[in-house]
Amino acid sequence: MGDPAPVIERAYEVFIEAPGERTSYRIAPSTPGPILIGHSVVCPIRLSDRNVSRRHAALELVEQGLQFTDLGSTNGSFLGTTRIRDVVLQGGEHVRLGSATMRVQLVPSAATESASARGSFGRVLGESPSIRRLFPLFDRLAATRVPVVIEGETGTGKEVLAESIHLAGSAPDAPYVVFDCTTVHSSLLESELFGHERGAFTGAVATRKGVFELAHGGTLLIDEIGDLDLTLQPKLLRVLERGEIRRVGGNESIAVSVRVLAATRRNLDLEVAAGRFRDDLFHRLAVARVELPPLRKRREDIPMLARIFWEQAGGAQADFPVSELGAWIERDWPGNIRELRNAVARRFAMGMLPPATVTNDDDDSLDAAASMDLPLPEIRRIVGERLERRYIRRMLDRHGGNATRAAEASGIALRHFHRLKARAQ
Repeated sequence: MGDPAPVIERAYEVFIEAPGERTSYRIAPSTPGPILIGHSVVCPIRLSDRNVSRRHAALELVEQGLQFTDLGSTNGSFLGTTRIRDVVLQGGEHVRLGSATMRVQLVPSAATESASARGSFGRVLGESPSIRRLFPLFDRLAATRVPVVIEGETGTGKEVLAESIHLAGSAPDAPYVVFDCTTVHSSLLESELFGHERGAFTGAVATRKGVFELAHGGTLLIDEIGDLDLTLQPKLLRVLERGEIRRVGGNESIAVSVRVLAATRRNLDLEVAAGRFRDDLFHRLAVARVELPPLRKRREDIPMLARIFWEQAGGAQADFPVSELGAWIERDWPGNIRELRNAVARRFAMGMLPPATVTNDDDDSLDAAASMDLPLPEIRRIVGERLERRYIRRMLDRHGGNATRAAEASGIALRHFHRLKARAQ
């Protein structure tokens, strides 16, 4: 899987002094960022000084140093006499935050940490330092049952990471349940989460367990937690704090033991600041946080991932389109790993078509697609959906209709595979 990643060269110790208090915090390559400073309970660096805003500033390790970002604080952040909003610190600086002073110290390289030499954590794959340095953190998360918030752009593999954390934990055979906040109508969310009793509402013809009961003893992934209706958030908080649920229309409390993972494409810090997400719920969920890097920040992984996706699509490595790699590496991939997988599968499918099929006037051909009087994004969507349907049917045929094996061979989370399967029928 390539040579081991080099020693990560930077880590920083952050010392903050305010009237009546002192605190310090180490930011290393494996530290999930950004790290918030403020007097809110959600801030890892928390100060009681009320001259510091609730979410005053954020720190994040970047290639050039330690990125400092003022989050629109009331009293501002100052480097000397200059008010700053966004600056990269190198170590040795003193930054004033309200009445507090922050000193940044570069940690000697001998005290920093190495990225993992492994190329995978479960089904999370990568050779780049930006992903491999996270593997030790993933190991630590899998060994605990604390709640974790998994952040990242669409298509970065949040659900794959959640499933891998569950499978690497102490009870991989326990239930693993996924609940997507974006796929259920708001009127049914409470029932889906907590279940309902017969007759609780029109259409409730039988008692039904919710996802918390279904996940009892195992793991529940709440996908797109940032989209959860604000009125339901206090009810979810009570379940997390008390370890018990009450079905809609029911009077009895039911004890549940569930490890909760939450994934989101949204910036929850901004959602909390905007009042769209409860501060206390975020604090309860974000006992640990991890942010998956976008593919454009781990371009070294594209050749490896592309070859894996090519093989999963049914292609022989001898036929891998090496000529495409340069363009793939240069692309920014707004859809991240999912978009790369689809692009490789599309290239394989089109490469397998007879020449006459590609150049004739059939509506499945590239020529016909290019001639559609539609915007390019819409043409991409149409062609992608057709390819997706063919690919899913083909993988099911290859694996005798077994969705679990087909999903694994496709590199797709089982729940997502079932959604694609439903669209392909």
